[in-house]
Amino acid sequence: MEGKLEDRVEQLTTTTQLGHPLRSHFLFAPTYHPLNHGSFGTYPLPVRTALHTYQSLAESRPDTFIRYTYKTLLDASRAAVAENILHVPVEEVVFVQNATTGVNTVLRGLKWDEGDVIVYFHETVYGAVEKTILYICEIAGVEAVRVEVAWPVEDQEVVRVFEEAVTRVNKEGEGKRRVRLAVFDTICSMPGFRVPWERLVSSCKELGVLSMVDGAHGAGHIKLDLGSTKPDFFVSNLHKWLFVPRGCSVLYVPLHNQPLIRSSLPTSHGFEPLPSSSQLPITNPLPPSPTSKSRFVVMHEFLGTIDNANYCCVPAALKFRSEVCGGEDAIMKYCADVAREGGRRAAEVLGTEVLDNGEGTMTRGCAFANVRLPLRVVSRSQLEGDEGERQKQGQEQGQARDIEVKEQDAPLVTQWLSSTVVTEFDTFMATVFYRGSWWVRFCGQVYLEVEDIVWGAEVLLGLCKRIGEREGECLRGDVVLSEEDGE
Repeated sequence: MEGKLEDRVEQLTTTTQLGHPLRSHFLFAPTYHPLNHGSFGTYPLPVRTALHTYQSLAESRPDTFIRYTYKTLLDASRAAVAENILHVPVEEVVFVQNATTGVNTVLRGLKWDEGDVIVYFHETVYGAVEKTILYICEIAGVEAVRVEVAWPVEDQEVVRVFEEAVTRVNKEGEGKRRVRLAVFDTICSMPGFRVPWERLVSSCKELGVLSMVDGAHGAGHIKLDLGSTKPDFFVSNLHKWLFVPRGCSVLYVPLHNQPLIRSSLPTSHGFEPLPSSSQLPITNPLPPSPTSKSRFVVMHEFLGTIDNANYCCVPAALKFRSEVCGGEDAIMKYCADVAREGGRRAAEVLGTEVLDNGEGTMTRGCAFANVRLPLRVVSRSQLEGDEGERQKQGQEQGQARDIEVKEQDAPLVTQWLSSTVVTEFDTFMATVFYRGSWWVRFCGQVYLEVEDIVWGAEVLLGLCKRIGEREGECLRGDVVLSEEDGE
């Protein structure tokens, strides 16, 4: 493959109407219904062309590419994200494989002291992040404190509860126990909604707490201006909403905090051990990076031999979003509008409601819509009791028309729904049991239209009815139901 690199990456000049016309730019199977972009993302054909180009370059001259060419391409991708998405200096961003790795890099990289406390929101924290926090507690002797918030609530209540929790821990610690770090989301995963992360960052600054923002669903989804918000640490996946191939994430650490992170994850050739009179020189087989780069940036350039071609694709993804989709603002507005209207219509189909607070800030500018399924759990004692009283209780909870699920069957519902939509309807819809109800998380995206979400709601309504008609037997595998059987 000879010639200029830019000539080998597909050029784009034509803007395509958002919605179904844009689907042809992606690689979906003809019958597949992509309603769950938020979990793993995807990327369009021109970005795949770029990916394959970089992979071919690597294989045509492996040493040349990995030792020399790759660093230049990586710097270009870092600069593109820093300037166009995060709005921070390029020397403050590096790439990691995913948001979980970014959080681990920070939590494992910090030097913890006796009495340090990590606080986080128990209801919304991503499972892998919570487990990372608990692991740090095991190996470093720190303490984890859960902040309990019963969403949906107003943003000011979230901030109030957070500040009170931090203040309480510090007061009770009497100088021997203090909150060192707070972990919270931009948009939480399941259910998926916006968190007032900007205000929480401000609270952290006022309280003297380091902020670790899990922005897994941030880049390409909502507007970010870290240069103004100034969190202490921030990580965001680029493979979810920015159309970059998996797995690619950006880790932001401002210059003044970079000395706090001693090592990359894993530790590799860029690590600089503390000076020691007994330490012999350690050979680095890679060519040196320019001295203008910080230690933090250099130690994230090479983390072992893996296929890093996806890291090089950020400019191609941004080019597609600009030239074909109409730019970041157009994309974000369209996706949020589809999610909002699709969620409203889905709630009508299901006879339920969308998860939001009174001010609407949980869904504002967000491409997620969480809609409650018409199912409610009933205990054995309720089933054995008066049916009229049971219906009265359901009415008081706004669930009088919901389909009853026996308490012993409740743990099976989410898995049955998830597997059945895959095997019978060639789609996936993420469902979660949250605060006594099941919710489905719909995603707005540039290749979808509102009617796609309505179709998904109709599918789920039919499955809920099948659960009710067969009294949960389908959940336990006692009865094998076809789509026709459920009608």
